Amino acid sequence: MNTRKIVKELWPELDWIKEEVLREKTAKVWEIALERSELSAQDLQRIPFTLLAGPNLKVSFMDHKKCVVHIARECGEKMNSFFKEELPVNMNVLLSGAILCDVGKLLEYVLDEENKLVQGTYGKYIRHPFSGVSLAQECGIPPEICHIIATHAGEGNMVKRSTEAYIVHHADFMTFLPFKERLKV
Repeated sequence: MNTRKIVKELWPELDWIKEEVLREKTAKVWEIALERSELSAQDLQRIPFTLLAGPNLKVSFMDHKKCVVHIARECGEKMNSFFKEELPVNMNVLLSGAILCDVGKLLEYVLDEENKLVQGTYGKYIRHPFSGVSLAQECGIPPEICHIIATHAGEGNMVKRSTEAYIVHHADFMTFLPFKERLKV
């Protein structure tokens, strides 16, 4: 199966991006990441979404990613409904950023000899917000979306986030921190 078809199967949510060129560029980032990654699309369906929440986490990378995208979409729609032009949310930017925010993990993570997810050598030096921005820039993703990728994690706490970046950041952390706290021993 070709990589483009695999990405379309992983991400039916790409169709929510109304701007065709942006939708294609967003898909292309995932295609390149999968081609360069040691992880397969099947791995993404089974590996835990984070290394920080402990070994017993059963939520897969793709379950977490899709949840973040769905929460971000609903949040953006509600904000547009209630705040209108006072605080407009660009839904195409928001959705692309939400779909791409963790794409760098495909370069950060590898499977060890026991088929366990670990941070690879590359990932020890370059965390996923940075590798994600690099992949996105390579595909011509606009700066406002690269900003979301760069600021979705803790690295973003040092800069001023856009509205769309705040939404993705909070969608990501609200679906991560409860697991991290629950699994602490």
